[in-house]
Order: sequence, then structure tokens, then C-alpha cells
Amino acid sequence: MSAIKYEKNADNIVILTLDSSGQSANTMNAEFRDALDEVSQKLKAETDLKGIIFRSAKKTFFAGGDLDELIQVQPEHATEFFKMIEKLKGDLRTIETLGVPVVAALNGTALGGGWEIALGCHYRIAINDPKTKFGLPEVTLGLLPGGGGIVRMVRLLGLQNAFPFLMEGKQFGVDKAKSLGLVHDTAENEQELLDKAIAWVKANPPSTKAAQQPFDVKGYKIPGGSPSTPAVAQVLAIAPAMLRDKTKGCYPAPEAIMAAAVEGAQVDVDTALRIESRYFTQLTVGQISKNMIGTFWHGLNAIKSGASRPAEVAKWQAKKVGVLGAGMMGAGIAYSTAIKGIPVVLKDVSVENAEKGKAYSQKLLDKRVSQGRMTAEKRDQVLALITATADAADLQGCDLIIEAVFENQELKAKVTQEAEQYLAEDGIFASNTSTLPITGLATASKDAKNFIGLHFFSPVDKMQLVEIIKGKETSAATLAKAYDFVQQIAKTPIVVNDSRGFFTSRVFGTFIQEGMRLLAEGVHPAKIEMAALKAGMPVGPLAIQDEVSLTLTEHVASETRKALQAEGKDLPKTPVDEVVHTMIHELNRKGKAAGAGFYEYPENGKKHLWDGLSRWTKANDISEQDMIDRFLFVQALDTLRCYEEGVLESVIDANVGSIFGIGFAPWTGGAIQFLNQNGIEKSLQRSEELAAKYGERFNPPQLLKDKAQKKEIIQ
Repeated sequence: MSAIKYEKNADNIVILTLDSSGQSANTMNAEFRDALDEVSQKLKAETDLKGIIFRSAKKTFFAGGDLDELIQVQPEHATEFFKMIEKLKGDLRTIETLGVPVVAALNGTALGGGWEIALGCHYRIAINDPKTKFGLPEVTLGLLPGGGGIVRMVRLLGLQNAFPFLMEGKQFGVDKAKSLGLVHDTAENEQELLDKAIAWVKANPPSTKAAQQPFDVKGYKIPGGSPSTPAVAQVLAIAPAMLRDKTKGCYPAPEAIMAAAVEGAQVDVDTALRIESRYFTQLTVGQISKNMIGTFWHGLNAIKSGASRPAEVAKWQAKKVGVLGAGMMGAGIAYSTAIKGIPVVLKDVSVENAEKGKAYSQKLLDKRVSQGRMTAEKRDQVLALITATADAADLQGCDLIIEAVFENQELKAKVTQEAEQYLAEDGIFASNTSTLPITGLATASKDAKNFIGLHFFSPVDKMQLVEIIKGKETSAATLAKAYDFVQQIAKTPIVVNDSRGFFTSRVFGTFIQEGMRLLAEGVHPAKIEMAALKAGMPVGPLAIQDEVSLTLTEHVASETRKALQAEGKDLPKTPVDEVVHTMIHELNRKGKAAGAGFYEYPENGKKHLWDGLSRWTKANDISEQDMIDRFLFVQALDTLRCYEEGVLESVIDANVGSIFGIGFAPWTGGAIQFLNQNGIEKSLQRSEELAAKYGERFNPPQLLKDKAQKKEIIQ
């Protein structure tokens, strides 16, 4: 079986049907490369060729590079990999320059390598389907479009217009592709698509202008100008600095894309393609692309296919969901459920409060309508699915009730008992708590096996992750239903076992605390925030602490202390407690909601660090690298402890959860991958150095020592 079917019709048009064997989607694997080589030789030998059409036998056109293959490429394979890429691109270039018209008949999504095949054609026709996506998302996996995507997008759109698609991996639909001139025509179905492709070839005989790329025509100029054009040169003079400001030097891919685009725009097409291949090879053999492919592709796909879900339980769908508490969290959960077409009962102590929670959905939906992303009719349908009420009896028949009230054990017990009686038969009850152990909360339930934790993140409409917490008694059926519901509302579930703070809140706390420890140690606050950004965290710890509010942090610490004392354990005071206490009780700076925290929040201006923090600044010799490592290691080591203690059951959940739940540096591929990618022995050595210098929180867990001894990665 070849991955490309070769048919020549009566009009001497060769139709190439892409059909990778044994896969649901076409990819640029070894089978495809061999087939393309064969096809390009065959086409060269044709004597009376009128044109070529690329089409697909799959539901989509073409999915892109073979990531299983790319993740395996090591630095020692660089030369061989470079030659392979050049060969593949050479075959596409041969087809593009045969002097006959080449059409891409796009029957569905074409991303990455698929879009690059389409760009290698002279004319592109797409089926008019709102679900179809085009684009070059390689940058999101630490790679660049290495099959000619940079070279052709820059030549067709110009440098400035191509940058967002290349450096941010922006995807676009059929309409957008038409308006950019990247898709020339549309069809309503597969038959019309093929008919139109054949008609276009017939209308444009070989050796006419249509039978070559615009950029291969003598005298072609790149839209908007080349890098030496004054207006473009002006932009390019500051572009690298702006990019560095965004990436903080953690992500080599956008920098390599910019370099390949600018360098390629100054030379002929074939040299530009070779430059692109060099940068592509550099990124592919590097560690960061391996980290990102491992988590953002393989990890997320494993979760999608139910890696942590009990396999023996049948698939389930929630038909009616109750949400208790219409504050920020409850309102966000109601919105995320209703927008997926599931009826929601939003209950609070008064109808006014419940209506306030529903108004949050109204606001988000109105915004969608004003952006043209939703019709007014669709908005009204979604809103009609939310019932705002103060009457618990309205929860009758819910097969899932989620409690999202204040973090207080007694209050949560009260609302659980009030609502539970209305659950449908075989329904389940979930608590959206961020710190309180589920097993303790489940004691209020009449059936602890149907009780589970669903920890959403704020703002719920934007945050992808949901942490599912199993209590001691939670049954496999309840876990499977919770997992299915999270996927039903298009979010990403990770599964953890019960403990205080579970995984995300516990580890997230270590990052914020490290920031406040550095403040207490005398480091200038601006240096603290910058070191966190350079580590790859999305926001600095002091800014996040303001968002969370210092009063909540104090409340959680005192609740935890009380709970531990009841168990006969103690929570020793740290410099962080002193900082939090001083900020709240002496300086009256409680965080962003109170209008003053570590930052100032001027009414019309930009927030900035408060000058008064200088009371902590004193001489110290802490280097920036030490700060960066402290931020990354304090979280990574605690994630590993969660895995060692059995709070986390899988490395995938740990890596995905750390990036999507707590914003751990994405370039690392997640908190445990960070330790792996460093080399386990090196990670052990560095954690021992940090422990000797800064305290026992950096002591390596036993598991790290064992793995280093055996020279194994953590998996």
C-alpha cells in the first residue's frame, strides 16, 4: 500500500489521493516520504501531463508531521534528519516547478505539514465548512513549519502579515483563508471540489502563468517589501527585542521562526528553504520541542482517550446539573455547562444572588454575540438552559450536583445535606473545593461512594483544567462519571487522590511562598517578579498573591494549622507568615480586590509595585539563576512528592496538571518533565545544592535519589 494513490484521467490530469495506511489521518511519516519520492519521479517522466490535483481519502486533508517520529530525533541524528527534510521538500518543489498547474482540493482541516502541501500548490479550493481549520501550529510544540511553510507564507503574505500565523501558530477558517488570498475558491461537497479542481486545470494549460507560483515569476516582489525596505526594516529593528520580552528567552522556536523568515526573504526560494530546514533541524533535536511534544501532544491525547479513567465503566453523559453557590466559581461552572447544551440549576441563598450569577453568563454570551462568534438566537438558547433559584427543590432530577460555596467545612456540609436528597438515581455529588480534603467533606454525604471533588480554576470559562479528587470511599463509577462530565464540557481532567490542598493548590502555594520568602530575604521585588518570568512562569508570584488576596492565604494557613493541630501535628511559622501578617495587619494592604497589595492599582493607570516594599529590601547575594531555580525546583520537587505519596497517580497528570493548573513553565513540558529533561543526576545535585543553601524544602524526595542511582527517568 502506498500513502499516495496515483491516477491519471482521460484528460491527462494526475490525481494524487493522500491515504496513509492504518491511520485515521494523513501524516508526513516514512511511508508518505517514500510515496512522495516515487510520485515526483513518476510525474517527471510523464510525457503529456496537463496538471496535478492533490486530494485526500481521509475525513480531513492532512494532519502534519509525524510527532512520534520527531520526538525521537537526537542531536547525533542532525545531519541525517536535515538531509531527509531537504529530500522531502525537494520532492514538493519538483512538483511545484514542473510547469503544469497544481491544485490542492482541501476537503477538511490542513494543519502544519498538511497546510504546507497546500501552499506548495498553485491553486487551493476548500469545502465550505465552518469546522475546517488551516494553519501552522508548530510553534506551540516548540517547532517551526519546516516543510516550506515559513518560506511560502512570507512570500505570499509578506513578513508582517505572515508573522502572527508563523510565530503564534494562529489557525484560521475557510473565510479568513479566502480573504487572505490563500484559498482561491470553495465548493459545497467532495464531488464539486473535484469537478472544480479539474475545471481549473483544464482552463489553465501548462506553461501559462497559472502553472507556477507567483513567487517563481521573474520580478516578483514580497508584499509589503523585503527586509531592506525602510518600513519593514523599521519594524524588524525592534521585533527581536519585543519577541525576547514576550518569550523571556525560554522559547527558541519563535526566535528561530523570525530568523528563518527574515533571512529567507533576502535570498532565492531554494536557499530560503534550506535556511528553514537548518533552523527546523536545530529545534527538532533540541530538548524543548521534546518537552512540549511529550506533554502538549502525547500527554493531552492520553488524557483525552481516558488514561486515568476506570476503563470498565460505561461512557456517561450528564443530563441536568445543579450548581450550589452563584459566586464567581459557581457562575463560571454554570456558564461552562450551559454553553455545551446541558440544563443547569444555579442555586444560591436568594434569587437575587442566583440571578447575579446568571448575569455573568449573559455578559460572556453578549460579548460573543458582539464579536460575531455567536448568533443572538443561540445566546438566548444557552441562557434559557440556566435556571436561577433559591429553592433547593428545583434541583430535583439532577444527575450531578456541584457545590461551589465558601471554603468552610460546616457550610459545605449544610448545603450538601440540603441538596443531596434531590439527586437523580445513580446521580453523583461533587465539591468544588481547592484545599479541603474530600474524605472529610464526604462525611456529610449520605453516600460517600457517590461523592467526589471537582476542582475548577478561576476564571472557569477560560481555564482548561479540572482537578478530579477521589475521596477514600469514592467509587470507580463516580470517578468515571466525573471524568466524562469534565470532557463533556470540553475541559481537561486530571485525577488525584485526596490530601490537603490536593496537588495543584498545594504546589501552587510553594511558588507564591517562594516569592514572599525572597522578599523577606531582602531581594528587590522587581527582581523577584522578573526571575519568575524568566523561569517561564506566566506571572510573578507577588502579582498572583495580590490576585488570590493575602486575607485568603492567611485564612487557608490558619485553617490548615487548626486541622493539623487536631491531628497532633504542627505547622511551623515561616518568614512568609511574617510578610503576610505585616501586609494585612500593619500596612492594611490585602491584595488587588482591596485596592492595595504588593502592587498599587491606580484608577486610570497601570498597576506597579508598591514603593513601601522597600522596608524588606536589604543586601543579599542571591543570583538571578538561583532565584529561577528556586521557583522551578520548589514546585517540581513538591510535585514529585505528590507522586511519591500517591496523591498523583501518573506522570502525565502531573505534567499536564502543573502547566494548565498552576502555570508551571510550559517550555519544560511540566514539573516532573523538568526534572527529567535536566538529567536526573543533575536535578538531584542541584536540589541538594539548593537545600544546603536555602533550606530543607529543596531536599530531594527519595524517589529522585532512587532514580538517579538507577540512572532512570521518572515515568
